[in-house]
Amino acid sequence: MTLRFAYNTNGAANHRLADAVAIIADAGYDGVALTLDHHHLDPMEEGWERRAEALAHDLSARRLGCVIETGARYLLNPRAKHEPTLLTASAEGRDRRVAFLNRATDIGAILGAEAMSFWAGVPRPGVDREQAWTWLRDGIARVLEHAAARGVTAALEPEPGMLVETVDDWQALRDGLPGLTLALDLGHLIVTGERDPAAAVREFAPGIGTVAIEDMARGVHVHLPFGEGDMDVPGCLDALEGIGFRRLVCVELSRESHRADTMIPGSLQWLRACHPAKAA
Repeated sequence: MTLRFAYNTNGAANHRLADAVAIIADAGYDGVALTLDHHHLDPMEEGWERRAEALAHDLSARRLGCVIETGARYLLNPRAKHEPTLLTASAEGRDRRVAFLNRATDIGAILGAEAMSFWAGVPRPGVDREQAWTWLRDGIARVLEHAAARGVTAALEPEPGMLVETVDDWQALRDGLPGLTLALDLGHLIVTGERDPAAAVREFAPGIGTVAIEDMARGVHVHLPFGEGDMDVPGCLDALEGIGFRRLVCVELSRESHRADTMIPGSLQWLRACHPAKAA
């Protein structure tokens, strides 16, 4: 089996979306991980549906799959990174996050996306953690209901430092929200030290909705180019092949936009060179 790879547009933030898609396609990727943002198919701007349909035609013509990512930093609030979240104290703020995730799901439906990936957020000072968990479950349930209606897989990504930080945190949520899948960022496992990434792939295989990959140094949440951290990338590719993973494996190098022209093709070349049988 040959694994399928995508590149995340948050690593091409200095490019127009159409140009980023063209570079990703020309490099030989199988898909695009689209981080919706003010400059990349702004989901909050009038005309979003028309632009999504145009992008769907472009992706189809290039035979590219898609995953929707929702980690834009200042899309909903230009003065507070990632706010509001599903944990924000105000009900209006939480509603805005749910509305955004539902809009992302709508865009995913238009694009035929394999998954819509999202995260929990960080509780702000003064927010009780038990209350935050209640808000989170309620918000996710609303997102899952909309995703099911649109036929889109909703996948929650554990993020270092967030309320849902580990795959065990995800599992605790999944027990009460059976429609929730796992957005597994393999590098995050290196940061938290909770699991060997390849072992986590095998353990959570039935629940994985999408996968992100990059290099990472132990204990440091910085997405690194391949070969610059502690990730056993060939071992991860072996594990993904071993579980028969057929969805996109998304390369996420969010700090490399300044050299995306070389990092996009170079990352796929590295993957093919390090394990040619798994990344042909």
